[in-house]
Amino acid sequence: MHRLFRGSHTARAVAASHFPQTAPIRDCRISSLIPWIEVAKPSLASHASHLRAVHETLVKKGVLQLQLGFVDDESLAERGWFWDVRPSPSSFQSNAHQARSETMLFFDWHTDCSYETDPPRFFALQVLQPDRYDGGTLSVLNLDRILTLLSPFARKWLSQREYKITVPPEFVKKGGERHIVGNLLAASGEEMHVGSLRFREDITVPLTQNASKALAELKDILKNDRIQAETIHLKPETLPRGSIIMMDNRRWLHSRNEVKDPERHLRRVRWDATQFGA
Repeated sequence: MHRLFRGSHTARAVAASHFPQTAPIRDCRISSLIPWIEVAKPSLASHASHLRAVHETLVKKGVLQLQLGFVDDESLAERGWFWDVRPSPSSFQSNAHQARSETMLFFDWHTDCSYETDPPRFFALQVLQPDRYDGGTLSVLNLDRILTLLSPFARKWLSQREYKITVPPEFVKKGGERHIVGNLLAASGEEMHVGSLRFREDITVPLTQNASKALAELKDILKNDRIQAETIHLKPETLPRGSIIMMDNRRWLHSRNEVKDPERHLRRVRWDATQFGA
């Protein structure tokens, strides 16, 4: 993560009056659940106190919003860290296949790279162009809320290596695996939270009857009225141009409603890939 922020010194700093963005609109609930740090200038990328604040907040809360006070449209794209999240009907970034993030379709609850043996612990999304037509809302949900509703039976069987997870064709590595078999839920040794989750329904197949029942319970909970009330919806006015939302990929799920603006453009980076459950 530190490497990510040190790299941003290449950004071009300009006066705030020249930066075409508005301040994020955050209500009391969002402010209480998602910490916010203003990044006034690129030089903060080399300040130990800034890096420490970002790291400690992200580890403790699992989610963090940054707001840049300077233009950073180039990010670190030339270093190969980023994936462009924007509609693209014909020009694809990987294996000549269209990724779900390259469509304008609704993308249901998931964690990133659930098909990897070593999924990234963290990811960040930088807003380069928000949806101007009130679409593309990012919704986030804390795993702790889900765990309080899961039965002991579901927890047990979601933790068993009884799920086939297909690797989407756009992410199959050369000569690599087409699927993995693993668990969806893993106990955590950290005191601040009690579990880790990897999940994407459309590529996950249970291999036993008990695994199927546990997965069905998880899916039902995600549609539960209580969970719907716990969901945080980050609309474009909350994540304007220049915003960066950072998340613990194993403690928070995210989804996106239908994109309405073909020019919507986010840039994503993932890091700290480690074995799931380790």
